[in-house]
Amino acid sequence: MRPTLAAQTLRDTTVEYLTTTFALAEPDTQDALEDFLTDPADGLFRGPYLRIRRPFRTAADGWQRHVDWYPAGFPAPYAHQAEAFARLTSKDGHRPRPTLVTTGTGSGKTESFLIPVLDHCRREKAAGKQGIKAVLLYPMNALAGDQADRLGEQLEDGRLGEVTAGLYIGQASSRGTAPYKRVMVDRAEIRRNPPDILITNYKMLDLLLQRQQDASLWRDADLAYVVIDEFHTYDGAQGTDVAMLLRRLAAVVGAAEDGRPLGSVCPVATSATLGSGGASG
Repeated sequence: MRPTLAAQTLRDTTVEYLTTTFALAEPDTQDALEDFLTDPADGLFRGPYLRIRRPFRTAADGWQRHVDWYPAGFPAPYAHQAEAFARLTSKDGHRPRPTLVTTGTGSGKTESFLIPVLDHCRREKAAGKQGIKAVLLYPMNALAGDQADRLGEQLEDGRLGEVTAGLYIGQASSRGTAPYKRVMVDRAEIRRNPPDILITNYKMLDLLLQRQQDASLWRDADLAYVVIDEFHTYDGAQGTDVAMLLRRLAAVVGAAEDGRPLGSVCPVATSATLGSGGASG
């Protein structure tokens, strides 16, 4: 398919639809409408434009020192992934730092946080620590399910044999047993054996922090990360609600500190559509 021909066809069919919908009896007026719609400078259409992206830079060797675990056959990460590993690692007593990952689709945003999170859970589980260590928040159940699929694949790695994950959303239990391989979906099982990684959405998290039957989820939690995917969707009043929700989460798990509402919990946010607002810090 040639993009220029496809664009021209789209223009023609759109103009035909509009001129038919707003059919005018006077021929001169009808011609004026069509001229208005197709004017190359002030009309309805722009482009087509060709967008060329430079390839993502590959990280220099040495990124492996930040994590003890990464998927078998994992290629050299992109530079922004390696930078995220360095910020989010808990290796050698390093305290994970708040991180915002804003790169285009297909640039490995998920791996940027998931590898350090799994590495942390593996290390903590080997030390005998139980309870929830990371919460992954998604704005839609479909996205949460996609992440559960992805995480289930990673947990097939024998080196992560002790690490567990659970998906707690509205319809998770209706999909039958083990729909996501090693990711739990049964609510009773999740309450009985809280997973290392909990995947949910912000509305369900709100309920999990309120309901008495879910209190056991947080009893032994040692929360180190809370990840907010599709960060750009939380704007306006919804953004305020989620900010307060995260503060409540930190308070419930005992992580909040004076002057630091999230305390020891490291917030991570990802988005492919946030624009750059100046220098990063």
